[in-house]
This record gives sequence, C-alpha cells and structure tokens, in this order.
Amino acid sequence: MTTNDHKVAVVTGASGGLGRAIAHALAKRGASVGLIARNPEALEACKQEVETLGGRALVLLCDVADAHAVEQAAARVEEELGPIDIWINDAMVSVFSPVKEMTADDYKRTTDVCYLGYVYGTMAALRRMLPRDRGTIVQVGSALAVRSIPLQSAYCASKHAILGFTDSLRCELHHDKSNVKVSVVQMPAMNTTQFTWVKSRLPNKPQPVPPIFQPEVAAEVVAHAAYAKCPRREYWVGRSTVQAILGQKVIPGLLDIYLGKTGYKAQQRPEPDSPERANNLYDFVPGAHGAHGPFDSQSENFSPQVKADLNRGWIALGLAAAAVTTAALWRKSA
Repeated sequence: MTTNDHKVAVVTGASGGLGRAIAHALAKRGASVGLIARNPEALEACKQEVETLGGRALVLLCDVADAHAVEQAAARVEEELGPIDIWINDAMVSVFSPVKEMTADDYKRTTDVCYLGYVYGTMAALRRMLPRDRGTIVQVGSALAVRSIPLQSAYCASKHAILGFTDSLRCELHHDKSNVKVSVVQMPAMNTTQFTWVKSRLPNKPQPVPPIFQPEVAAEVVAHAAYAKCPRREYWVGRSTVQAILGQKVIPGLLDIYLGKTGYKAQQRPEPDSPERANNLYDFVPGAHGAHGPFDSQSENFSPQVKADLNRGWIALGLAAAAVTTAALWRKSA
C-alpha cells in the first residue's frame, strides 16, 4: 500500500525486529520516520531501507530509558522532519529466567525500557500533539500484557503496566475532549531478532512460542492503526493472541497449570545456549541486523484473522448486502 500522505512518524526500537518492520511499513506509505534505538550501524541500515522504500529517515541514537534523551530526539524530529503526526512505542528488552534467578538490576532495566520507555515516548509525543490537537500514539503491546507466561516475568509485568498507563491516559484525553488518538496493538509470537540477543539464564537457546508470525504481519496492523482516522482502542494480531486474551478471561487458573507444564519447553530450542553470548539488556549487540530472526522456516507470512479484522467493516457490509439480497429473493419466491 502506498499513499501520498507524507506524515511524520517516530518509531522507537527501530534497529531490528518488529520496529524495523514498522519503519518499512510506514516508508511504503511515504512517511518521514525518526528512527530511535541505541545501535548506530543497525539504524543506518534501517535508514537506507526506509529511503529505498519511498520514505525519509532520521537516525536518532537514544536509549528510551533516558527521558531527557527521548525529549531531545523528539525535538530533533520536529526540527528536521516536521511536526510529529505519529509516535510508535516499540523498544523492548527482556530476560528469559525464572523469578528465583532474576536480579533486581535486571528487573529495573527491563522496566525502565519496556514500561518507562513507553511513558517517556508518550509524554514527548503529547507535548507536541496536544497543543495542535491532533496526532496518533500507538503502543506496541503483546498477548503477554493480558496472559503472562513463565520465564518472562519482567517483560510480562512491563506490558501489563503499559495497559494501565494507557487506560489512564485515554480517560484524560476524553476529559479534555482532545483529538489525540491512542491505540494498543497486542502482538503474537514473532520471528524477530530479539531471540538472538535477549538475555537468558535458560540452558537452551530461547525461541518464541508457536505459532510464530513474520514481523511484517504485525507491522501492517501498526501502520493501519497509525493512519486510521479513528483507530480502534485495541487491535489483536493473530489467532494465538485472540486465544490467549479470551482464555485469560475465561479459564485463567487452568492456563496457570497448562503454562506451568508447557511454557518452559515451548520457549527453548533443542540447542544449548552459551552463558557468554552477547545480549542487549544493558548495551546493544553490534551489527546491522534486520527485521527477521532465525525462524523463517517456521513462521507464517499471513494471518486470516488479521485480514478479517482489518477488513471487518467491508465484511459486515458484504454480509448485510447478502442478507438483504437473500430476503428479497425469498419474498419474491414466496
């Protein structure tokens, strides 16, 4: 999809994985994109990709855990690209570890990036969007924001916190009669680079819990929410996300037991991991990286659920037309 609506967007966590795929999706729509992350080599590679796809890009070296740095990055975007129309919070880190083996520092760092990084990004966006009374903020969430799993307690807790923060913000925007929009996109397991650089205390290499989707499937939903005139409050990506969220509402206790039995094995490949492997919790892992992780052969490029969800207005219209036609034919034959 390509448009001539040259919006200015900011994507945090743009150096790899889903953030990089989101930058690509926005570029195809002709956006100018501020790319925020810590890795200069990966951001420069992403910038080239964005410009090849038809967008403009600005590299912004920034750790989202630093509120002042996020504010400075937002100011640079407005100076060099123009007023920010879209802000997408996506930056993340994680630790694969049982709670009993976690450290206070690891919890703090994960929370600083995965939760407070979203808060700082949202605040920087609001400082610019509220006076103009326009703009869209998209929070990249997860099925794990609703249904936690073992071995990722810090990440799950941060995703839960984002929902609480965003719900409060929505109430305030309604109170102020603001036209600034906020949407959350809840993600499934994806084939992203995080599984090659995430910190882990597990004996085997980490992996996403199947079914696994390519990041482009999710990036398309984020771009849809970013460009929608009236984005939905929340989007669910993939059948597994739908199942996890609805299951948590109906059978949370049974899911505790089920995930306790299956969640350890499902998050590990049958390959030993090295405790010396580089991870990106406290510093970035060098390299140009990309949007995809090592699970291409196991990943789905298409989601019927996403297709139906993004086109449900047309589907409803089609069903209504079919119902009217059927009723007319029935009356005619009666």
